[in-house]
Amino acid sequence: MTVEKPTMIEFRDVHKYYGDYHALRGITAKIRAGEFFSLLGPSGCGKTTLLRTIAGFEGISSGAVMIDGKHMEGVPANKRPTNMVFQSYAIFPHLTVAQNVGFGLRRANLAKDELARRVGEALEMVGLKGYGARAAHALSGGQRQRVALARALILKPKVLLLDEPLSALDKKMREQMQVELIKLQRQVGITFILVTHDQEEALVMSDRIAVMFEGEIAQLADPETLYRRPNSKKVADFIGTMNFLPAEILSEGPGGIEIEAQGLGRVTLAPDQAPGAASGQGATVGFRPETLTILFEGQPTAERESMGTIEEVVYYGDMTYYDVRLDGTASPTRISMRNVFGRPVLDIGARARIAWSAGALVLFR
Repeated sequence: MTVEKPTMIEFRDVHKYYGDYHALRGITAKIRAGEFFSLLGPSGCGKTTLLRTIAGFEGISSGAVMIDGKHMEGVPANKRPTNMVFQSYAIFPHLTVAQNVGFGLRRANLAKDELARRVGEALEMVGLKGYGARAAHALSGGQRQRVALARALILKPKVLLLDEPLSALDKKMREQMQVELIKLQRQVGITFILVTHDQEEALVMSDRIAVMFEGEIAQLADPETLYRRPNSKKVADFIGTMNFLPAEILSEGPGGIEIEAQGLGRVTLAPDQAPGAASGQGATVGFRPETLTILFEGQPTAERESMGTIEEVVYYGDMTYYDVRLDGTASPTRISMRNVFGRPVLDIGARARIAWSAGALVLFR
């Protein structure tokens, strides 16, 4: 049996106003000790504001922020058990790497040997052993990011706050640092809270994710639940790529929900395939591009098939993305197919058999 970890951060009905602007609207959530947690959402949704309320850089208008069971009202940033890595890294270019990393300990009155030992441990932790004497201005973007991490971790905080720390890196370095951050978090075992607008980054790195829109948490769940069972069309559309088709609800009962979906026909869905509350705006089914399969010539008939016409083909090397207009639909459906050896890439205008599974559908209503 898995034992749930204790709570490290708790928000209790947190509101934040900037004049008339309501930046945070009743945030209530718990973040566990030792968890890699992400705040994900578009620009202006309140995720950085929420992160700064943990750090103590922003006050709240009402509600409560608690860290390790203690109320943070009136506790200044330098007295909180947190440290932050900023998007800009805030590295001092005139100092060496070791001086940057040890900067936060300058008031601790440590002996030179102890300071050097602590700095060396922090640099080794982030993969920069032997870099202490190097000038900070001579570092690459990825190395500066590691220095910022070492400087934050050397103070041994209970919570490390990461404000879009990878956004300035190129794609390859960003992907490499995502993996290294995951390993680092497991190694040090403390709570990491990441702010990002990059859905893929949040899915790759997080134990749980809070998706935010307009100052509110729309859904808080583990990455697989967010991807497979988003609780609203808005969350589904924001996390990755999702196809949507109009649907009509024919009947609903304990055994499931029977619908008629445009381009797919009649199908019965399990209750957990409609995870969100009814909105009264009509029904729509959503499904991911990889949950459909184009059946090539000679392949056997699938349990569920639809016909369509290929309208666009985008080749990515390992994958090909097809925009297919299913018969009876008004807009194309995106389908992703892995380019295994011997599988042809179809041409625009070709007719195609499309196999799909009822279990991949999610109903929004």
